[in-house]
Amino acid sequence: MFELREILVTIVAIAVAISVHEFGHAFSAHLLGDDTAKMSGRMTLDPMKHLDPIGLLCMIFFKIGWAKPVPINSSNFKNYKMGSIITSISGPLANVITAIICVFIMKFVKMDSILLIANTTMLYNIFFASFNLLPLPPLDGWGIISQFIPYKYDDVVYKYESMSSIIFLLLVMTGLVGIFTTPISNFLFNIVSIFV
Repeated sequence: MFELREILVTIVAIAVAISVHEFGHAFSAHLLGDDTAKMSGRMTLDPMKHLDPIGLLCMIFFKIGWAKPVPINSSNFKNYKMGSIITSISGPLANVITAIICVFIMKFVKMDSILLIANTTMLYNIFFASFNLLPLPPLDGWGIISQFIPYKYDDVVYKYESMSSIIFLLLVMTGLVGIFTTPISNFLFNIVSIFV
Protein backbone atom coordinates (compact mmCIF):
# COMPACT_ATOMS: atom_id res chain seq x y z
CA MET A 1 0.00 0.00 0.00
CA PHE A 2 2.83 2.36 0.93
CA GLU A 3 4.68 1.68 -2.34
CA LEU A 4 1.49 2.30 -4.34
CA ARG A 5 1.04 5.64 -2.60
CA GLU A 6 4.64 6.61 -3.40
CA ILE A 7 4.16 5.69 -7.06
CA LEU A 8 0.95 7.70 -7.33
CA VAL A 9 2.50 10.73 -5.65
CA THR A 10 5.53 10.50 -7.95
CA ILE A 11 3.28 10.38 -11.02
CA VAL A 12 1.44 13.49 -9.83
CA ALA A 13 4.71 15.32 -9.15
CA ILE A 14 6.15 14.45 -12.56
CA ALA A 15 2.92 15.42 -14.33
CA VAL A 16 2.96 18.82 -12.63
CA ALA A 17 6.66 19.43 -13.31
CA ILE A 18 6.35 18.56 -17.00
CA SER A 19 3.12 20.50 -17.50
CA VAL A 20 4.20 23.79 -15.92
CA HIS A 21 7.60 23.61 -17.64
CA GLU A 22 6.22 23.21 -21.15
CA PHE A 23 3.37 25.63 -20.50
CA GLY A 24 5.99 28.18 -19.43
CA HIS A 25 7.75 27.85 -22.79
CA ALA A 26 4.52 28.03 -24.77
CA PHE A 27 3.03 30.94 -22.84
CA SER A 28 6.18 33.06 -22.97
CA ALA A 29 6.45 32.44 -26.72
CA HIS A 30 2.81 33.50 -27.06
CA LEU A 31 3.50 36.73 -25.16
CA LEU A 32 6.47 37.40 -27.43
CA GLY A 33 4.41 37.02 -30.60
CA ASP A 34 4.84 33.34 -31.54
CA ASP A 35 1.65 31.26 -31.41
CA THR A 36 3.19 28.09 -32.90
CA ALA A 37 2.84 26.19 -29.62
CA LYS A 38 -0.65 27.56 -28.99
CA MET A 39 -1.85 26.56 -32.45
CA SER A 40 -0.48 23.04 -31.97
CA GLY A 41 -2.34 22.63 -28.68
CA ARG A 42 0.76 22.82 -26.49
CA MET A 43 -0.11 25.95 -24.50
CA THR A 44 -1.84 23.82 -21.89
CA LEU A 45 -1.27 22.28 -18.46
CA ASP A 46 -2.48 18.89 -19.72
CA PRO A 47 0.51 16.57 -19.13
CA MET A 48 -0.65 14.15 -21.83
CA LYS A 49 0.11 16.81 -24.44
CA HIS A 50 3.72 17.05 -23.27
CA LEU A 51 4.83 13.55 -22.23
CA ASP A 52 7.86 11.95 -23.84
CA PRO A 53 7.97 8.21 -22.93
CA ILE A 54 11.76 7.97 -22.54
CA GLY A 55 11.96 11.28 -20.72
CA LEU A 56 9.21 10.09 -18.37
CA LEU A 57 11.06 6.87 -17.55
CA CYS A 58 14.24 8.83 -16.84
CA MET A 59 12.26 11.09 -14.50
CA ILE A 60 10.92 8.07 -12.60
CA PHE A 61 14.22 6.21 -12.26
CA PHE A 62 16.86 8.96 -12.30
CA LYS A 63 14.86 12.06 -11.20
CA ILE A 64 16.01 13.78 -14.39
CA GLY A 65 14.10 13.86 -17.60
CA TRP A 66 12.41 15.83 -20.32
CA ALA A 67 9.13 16.28 -22.17
CA LYS A 68 8.34 16.74 -25.85
CA PRO A 69 9.87 20.09 -26.84
CA VAL A 70 7.32 22.84 -27.39
CA PRO A 71 7.43 24.00 -31.04
CA ILE A 72 8.69 27.56 -31.21
CA ASN A 73 9.32 29.67 -34.30
CA SER A 74 11.91 32.23 -33.22
CA SER A 75 11.46 34.20 -36.44
CA ASN A 76 8.16 35.45 -34.99
CA PHE A 77 9.99 37.27 -32.20
CA LYS A 78 10.73 40.97 -32.59
CA ASN A 79 14.15 40.28 -31.10
CA TYR A 80 15.33 36.78 -32.08
CA LYS A 81 18.11 36.49 -29.49
CA MET A 82 16.21 37.93 -26.53
CA GLY A 83 13.06 36.00 -27.44
CA SER A 84 15.02 32.75 -27.58
CA ILE A 85 16.62 33.43 -24.19
CA ILE A 86 13.30 34.32 -22.54
CA THR A 87 11.46 31.29 -23.91
CA SER A 88 14.33 28.99 -22.91
CA ILE A 89 14.49 30.24 -19.34
CA SER A 90 10.72 30.39 -18.87
CA GLY A 91 10.37 26.60 -18.51
CA PRO A 92 12.80 26.24 -15.59
CA LEU A 93 11.43 29.47 -14.12
CA ALA A 94 7.92 28.00 -14.15
CA ASN A 95 9.29 24.97 -12.26
CA VAL A 96 10.92 27.18 -9.62
CA ILE A 97 7.72 29.20 -9.16
CA THR A 98 5.78 25.95 -8.78
CA ALA A 99 8.30 24.72 -6.18
CA ILE A 100 7.78 27.96 -4.24
CA ILE A 101 3.99 27.49 -4.39
CA CYS A 102 4.51 23.99 -2.97
CA VAL A 103 6.47 25.51 -0.07
CA PHE A 104 3.54 27.79 0.75
CA ILE A 105 1.17 24.83 0.59
CA MET A 106 3.38 22.96 3.06
CA LYS A 107 3.43 25.97 5.37
CA PHE A 108 -0.32 26.40 5.58
CA VAL A 109 -1.78 22.92 4.94
CA LYS A 110 -1.10 20.27 7.58
CA MET A 111 -2.75 17.18 6.05
CA ASP A 112 -0.16 14.42 5.69
CA SER A 113 -1.24 13.41 2.17
CA ILE A 114 -1.14 17.01 0.93
CA LEU A 115 2.26 17.55 2.56
CA LEU A 116 3.64 14.48 0.84
CA ILE A 117 2.33 15.53 -2.57
CA ALA A 118 3.52 19.12 -2.15
CA ASN A 119 7.00 18.09 -0.96
CA THR A 120 7.47 15.53 -3.74
CA THR A 121 6.18 17.99 -6.34
CA MET A 122 8.58 20.64 -5.06
CA LEU A 123 11.52 18.23 -5.36
CA TYR A 124 10.66 17.08 -8.88
CA ASN A 125 10.18 20.64 -10.07
CA ILE A 126 13.64 21.54 -8.81
CA PHE A 127 15.17 18.39 -10.32
CA PHE A 128 13.41 19.02 -13.64
CA ALA A 129 14.54 22.65 -13.77
CA SER A 130 18.11 21.70 -12.80
CA PHE A 131 18.46 19.08 -15.50
CA ASN A 132 16.95 21.28 -18.18
CA LEU A 133 19.37 24.09 -17.32
CA LEU A 134 22.34 21.95 -18.38
CA PRO A 135 24.13 23.49 -21.39
CA LEU A 136 23.38 20.45 -23.53
CA PRO A 137 21.32 20.55 -26.75
CA PRO A 138 18.34 20.59 -26.90
CA LEU A 139 17.95 21.49 -23.22
CA ASP A 140 17.08 24.99 -22.04
CA GLY A 141 20.54 25.72 -20.69
CA TRP A 142 21.91 25.36 -24.19
CA GLY A 143 19.08 27.49 -25.55
CA ILE A 144 20.27 30.29 -23.28
CA ILE A 145 24.04 29.93 -23.61
CA SER A 146 24.03 29.36 -27.38
CA GLN A 147 22.64 32.85 -27.94
CA PHE A 148 25.89 34.33 -26.63
CA ILE A 149 28.26 32.26 -28.80
CA PRO A 150 29.73 34.32 -31.68
CA TYR A 151 28.81 33.24 -35.22
CA LYS A 152 32.46 32.50 -36.01
CA TYR A 153 32.19 29.39 -33.81
CA ASP A 154 29.24 27.95 -35.75
CA ASP A 155 31.27 24.93 -36.89
CA VAL A 156 32.20 24.07 -33.30
CA VAL A 157 28.61 24.58 -32.18
CA TYR A 158 27.35 22.29 -34.96
CA LYS A 159 29.77 19.51 -33.95
CA TYR A 160 28.80 19.88 -30.30
CA GLU A 161 25.09 19.74 -31.10
CA SER A 162 25.57 16.65 -33.28
CA MET A 163 27.34 14.87 -30.40
CA SER A 164 24.84 15.94 -27.72
CA SER A 165 22.91 12.65 -27.69
CA ILE A 166 26.08 10.65 -27.07
CA ILE A 167 27.24 13.06 -24.38
CA PHE A 168 23.84 12.87 -22.70
CA LEU A 169 23.81 9.06 -22.67
CA LEU A 170 27.32 8.93 -21.24
CA LEU A 171 26.43 11.37 -18.47
CA VAL A 172 23.30 9.46 -17.48
CA MET A 173 24.74 5.95 -17.77
CA THR A 174 27.89 6.80 -15.79
CA GLY A 175 26.02 8.85 -13.20
CA LEU A 176 28.24 11.84 -13.95
CA VAL A 177 25.18 13.94 -14.74
CA GLY A 178 24.79 14.47 -10.98
CA ILE A 179 28.11 16.33 -10.87
CA PHE A 180 26.59 19.00 -13.09
CA THR A 181 23.00 19.02 -11.84
CA THR A 182 23.78 19.04 -8.10
CA PRO A 183 25.24 22.59 -8.00
CA ILE A 184 22.24 23.84 -10.00
CA SER A 185 19.81 21.98 -7.72
CA ASN A 186 21.50 23.39 -4.62
CA PHE A 187 21.28 26.90 -6.03
CA LEU A 188 17.57 26.48 -6.79
CA PHE A 189 16.95 24.92 -3.36
CA ASN A 190 18.52 28.01 -1.78
CA ILE A 191 16.14 30.23 -3.74
CA VAL A 192 13.10 28.16 -2.78
CA SER A 193 14.28 27.96 0.85
CA ILE A 194 13.91 31.72 1.17
CA PHE A 195 10.15 31.15 1.27
CA VAL A 196 10.20 28.40 3.89
